[in-house]
Amino acid sequence: MKRKRFTEEQIIAVLREHEAGAKAGDLARKHGVSEATLYNWKAK
Repeated sequence: MKRKRFTEEQIIAVLREHEAGAKAGDLARKHGVSEATLYNWKAK
């Protein structure tokens, strides 16, 4: 089984940054994930 790279707490922190006004592209680069991953996290 694949190991998760980010805990739920870390994901929530990234999404809160996005809600605070940070751009998805900048967050993706900062945290080393794709923009699609950010939108998938947000959908969940």
